[in-house]
Amino acid sequence: MTSLMIPKEFPCEVQSFGIEGTNVRGRLVRLGKTYEEILKNHKYPIQVAELIGELTVMTIALADSLKYEGQFILQTQSDGPINMMVSNVTSGGKVRSFAKHKIKSIDNMINQNSVPYLLGSGHIAFTVDQGVNTERYQGIAALEGLNLADCAQNYFEKSEQIETSILLAASPNKNIAGGLMIQKMPISEKITNAASVESLEKYNNDWRNAVIIMASLATEELLDKNLDSCELLYRLYNEKGVRIYEAKPLEFKCQCSRKKIGATLASFPIKEIESMKTESGIITADCEFCGTQYIFDDELLRNIRNNK
Repeated sequence: MTSLMIPKEFPCEVQSFGIEGTNVRGRLVRLGKTYEEILKNHKYPIQVAELIGELTVMTIALADSLKYEGQFILQTQSDGPINMMVSNVTSGGKVRSFAKHKIKSIDNMINQNSVPYLLGSGHIAFTVDQGVNTERYQGIAALEGLNLADCAQNYFEKSEQIETSILLAASPNKNIAGGLMIQKMPISEKITNAASVESLEKYNNDWRNAVIIMASLATEELLDKNLDSCELLYRLYNEKGVRIYEAKPLEFKCQCSRKKIGATLASFPIKEIESMKTESGIITADCEFCGTQYIFDDELLRNIRNNK
């Protein structure tokens, strides 16, 4: 009797790890259903779908390397065909992303990862938002590099003084995306004798070796649903050993609501609200992340304004 093989689902998780005996720490991100949900309500051209997948993966990796309660936001603003991308992940693993683009100006023959062509000149902003009574942290860097990984690496090297290496991949046709990020964590040992100089040399060599090994990871392996995260990391770093920590599950979850959008509309001047109405006297507002449409009439807006 032949048994049926049940297809394995691609995971939705971020896996933190460390390379034994070194100061190298990393995050492995793999997105299946979450990435599918991000794309579901948008008819993105292939280049847009791929870049929003890469941005989402990078957002998750960077967010997981921080200690925060709230949300981490990564946003690009530029003058190219893809003029804006936003991705945010909460400390609880809720993910959402969207892109704005000028669809007719994207040439399908151009390299899909080409930041200079697809994004153009602009900046990338890194924001940590922990709520109303806390101060936002924000870092901004120019979009410099051939791809999104280059842009983030340049930011960390110049602004945070943390050497970072990132590998990103997304396959919109298969609805899967993945990424690997490693960072050279700081050491506090002062170079005062021969032993400390020797330690520093080892520290630098460990980092170089980790980057070289990471570069050997093929996209097919990163996006292989039959290869789980622990096995993938062991294949890469088994020579020194890899310490695996508990993986964090991820899911698509939009934070929009009628109340939030209504409160925003109700804060506008009456004259401006009137200009937003359709011929039938209602206002429609679509969430750019999930595509949900909200409809407001005068009575609903009045109630929201009165209940502030």
